[in-house]
Amino acid sequence: QVQLVESGGGLVQAGGSLRLACAASGRTFSSYAMGWFRQAPGEERESVAAINWSGAITYYADSTKGRFTISRDNTKNTVYLQMNSLKPEDTAVYYCAARRAANIGRNVGEYDYWGQGSQVTVSS
Repeated sequence: QVQLVESGGGLVQAGGSLRLACAASGRTFSSYAMGWFRQAPGEERESVAAINWSGAITYYADSTKGRFTISRDNTKNTVYLQMNSLKPEDTAVYYCAARRAANIGRNVGEYDYWGQGSQVTVSS
């Protein structure tokens, strides 16, 4: 069992930056692919970015490519999401997720463990 705890959300003006962190429990973190998802009110949960077990391979949704960066530190059991040039449409609850596989997953159904979510609000 893996427990995930997000931190770093908050309120920021458009054009600003935030960094989310997701701390994972358990000794198997380094063997899991990790992902960030978000869900805005009335919308479906969508993929934001993902990273494979080693950090060598990453994936970004078109809406976040060039602005967001996903990274991981396996020595700290933590995955990060650096968000730059934030836009009001980035406002959502952001979720960290772990996949019991080494390779990246892009869909909600491919992930096995979820954090509680962290609110990100971008004002115009």
